[in-house]
Amino acid sequence: MKKLFFLVAGAFPMMLMAQQATFTLNGTVDHLNAPAKAYLTYRSGTQTVVDTTDIAQGAFHFTGKLDEPTQAYLLVDHDGTGVKRSDNDMIPLYLEAGTLTVTSPDSASNAIISGSELNAINQSLLDQLKPIEAKQKAVYAKYAAATPEQQQSKVFTSQLEDEFNALDLEQKGIIKKFIQAHPQTIVSLDALKSLGGYTPDYNEVAPLFASLSDKVKNTQAGKAYAEMLGKLKTLAIGAIAPDFTQNDTLGHPVKLSDFRGKYVLLDFWASWCGPCRRENPNVVKTYNEFKDKNFTILSVSLDNENGRQAWLDAIKKDGLTWTQVSDLQYWNNAAAQLYQVRSIPQNFLIDPQGKIIAKDLRGDALAAKLAAIFGTK
Repeated sequence: MKKLFFLVAGAFPMMLMAQQATFTLNGTVDHLNAPAKAYLTYRSGTQTVVDTTDIAQGAFHFTGKLDEPTQAYLLVDHDGTGVKRSDNDMIPLYLEAGTLTVTSPDSASNAIISGSELNAINQSLLDQLKPIEAKQKAVYAKYAAATPEQQQSKVFTSQLEDEFNALDLEQKGIIKKFIQAHPQTIVSLDALKSLGGYTPDYNEVAPLFASLSDKVKNTQAGKAYAEMLGKLKTLAIGAIAPDFTQNDTLGHPVKLSDFRGKYVLLDFWASWCGPCRRENPNVVKTYNEFKDKNFTILSVSLDNENGRQAWLDAIKKDGLTWTQVSDLQYWNNAAAQLYQVRSIPQNFLIDPQGKIIAKDLRGDALAAKLAAIFGTK
């Protein structure tokens, strides 16, 4: 058995070993033998652990130390050729003090986990979500089976989008009820992260986090989420948009607060971002419609220094005639960090007083919101 430890930059070098607990994972998958291997990856304190062991007569075994219960991934490499993203046979699970057993007649992805309270609780949530996931797959299949003409039809795609949004709301409802019913478990914190997604709504997730037990809040994951919520609170609907300064395409400094007195769409994008480029025609159309009605746009690019020319070319090609800024630091863009941007395109609509009044307005949603503001059709 081999273990590889990767230290996280800036992490504390020592943990309180007295608080650590031992876990054991016993697994059986088919009748695999060498060169088949099993991999287990998980967090232990400030470290990421990647543990690997040979599989003999279908059996394998892991043991390790934990500061607290944590999520993990078990991967089975059937032919011993290493971890390959294209055909990973993997299952997510929870590790906690004690012994858990993973058994399957053929693969990790079809395994049954027993001997673990956390995994039993998690499975109960997964079972509730399965019907929704099946319906979501059916919506995707409906689009895939459509003719090219149907896929280009706004009526057809809007109908599918409405179906998917309804399922998303139903899924969120299930997750919220689960969290409220299980405040004492780390599974609920992970469910909350899933519910919030890449762009969590503070007003939606903060009350749910508050409902969790102190035990969960005081875990390392809980403390990290609380810190994130503190930053997210400054970006909630009704909050004053945090100010920043970045250079435009000519190197001149531009401040967000320079636009006070106007409705401003703060738009995060990049030349390399396919969804951003596909969304740009909608943004251009809306800008041209409302630019004479006290509305403008400030775009922040997440391009890097080497992508400066690509950024400039994309601005010209897509017809983005409003103010464009960037520090060319890719995902480390200071404004993107300030606004907790983890995916793009992402935007914030700011009123003349500098208050955030809407987020993530895409497609026709931005034009509809502005039409409501300005009293136009």
